[in-house]
Amino acid sequence: MTALFTPLTLRGTTFANRAWTSPMCMYACEDRTGRVTAWHRAHYAQFALGGAGLVVTEATAVLPEGRVTPQDAGLWNDSQTAAWATVTEAVHAVGGKIAVQLAHAGRKGGKYRGLPGDAHRNRSVPVEEGGWSTLGASDEPFGDYAPPRPATGDELDQVVQAFAVSARRAVEAGFDAVELHGAHGYLLHELLSPVTNRRDDDWGGGGRERLLVAAAAAVRVAIGDEVPLLVRVSAEDVAPGGLDAYDTARLARRLREVGVDLVDCSSGGLVAGADYFEEPGYQVPGAAVVRTEGGVPTAAVGRITDAWQAEQVLRDGSADAVMIGRAMLRDPHWARHAAAELDAPGAPVEPRYYRAWRGTVLDGLTVPTPV
Repeated sequence: MTALFTPLTLRGTTFANRAWTSPMCMYACEDRTGRVTAWHRAHYAQFALGGAGLVVTEATAVLPEGRVTPQDAGLWNDSQTAAWATVTEAVHAVGGKIAVQLAHAGRKGGKYRGLPGDAHRNRSVPVEEGGWSTLGASDEPFGDYAPPRPATGDELDQVVQAFAVSARRAVEAGFDAVELHGAHGYLLHELLSPVTNRRDDDWGGGGRERLLVAAAAAVRVAIGDEVPLLVRVSAEDVAPGGLDAYDTARLARRLREVGVDLVDCSSGGLVAGADYFEEPGYQVPGAAVVRTEGGVPTAAVGRITDAWQAEQVLRDGSADAVMIGRAMLRDPHWARHAAAELDAPGAPVEPRYYRAWRGTVLDGLTVPTPV
């Protein structure tokens, strides 16, 4: 077996392989209700059909004002829960597993989505056009966005509870795992970093980790002991005076203590205009430090596009899984192609697609009974 196609078990859940679909914002809830649609069912099921060991959803807001854009998905009410249940059903029907990424965008919320052809990018949507007043660690804006409203302690407590409630809904909707978005300058990360959190109350200074750790602890209680809990972090803030991978490793030890099973290591996104070179695998070193120093399983992400590159990340002990983003958007069957390239018996085979793999290493495997 290759490392990439060796199963990974977290709590009571075994993932067939370690090639996972990274969370990627889609901004596709066109009616602005936060309810996912048939488009999302097709979008996520395609990765499961393509053999991904785990499909992680786009950032899904725990509160209306926690959305990145008005077109974001949400999981704060019954209709959204029911809609997500149709997505998990579609993924499970083709043998896949799916996790929801729960998020609160904080001061980076309420922006235009900036898709091709849109008139605006990296600006806040005015309230009269469907935007909202955002919540932040302070009133300092992100770049050219509208200034946020400094969160009170009570509001931050409510955010913690919102994560827990959405996590319960995730289990009801059939998700196999839950990931918290503690990266990219969103609210959990904004409170965590000394660059953006200069508060002098219980949520600042030595309490900067409080929001993320409290949210993780509350979510663990909400989802029970068997459901895997992941947290995405920016292992490096990529900002002067910010957190580095060793700081994040210390945080990972606290997260492990409250029931986090894997830390998904990204970087940056905290301040506007940060400059760093996105070379292939550029975030892998951060995942390696967090894994070694933090004593917790990690996932690596960031310009991982090649099968042998992904395999080497795992063989080197830098991570326990790899998150594949843009490469899977280009090729939803990336995992199957990687299996053929790596000569990996035991890789996933969809029985109805079997004829497409005759003559490859996947030919001759025991094909599962169609579901």
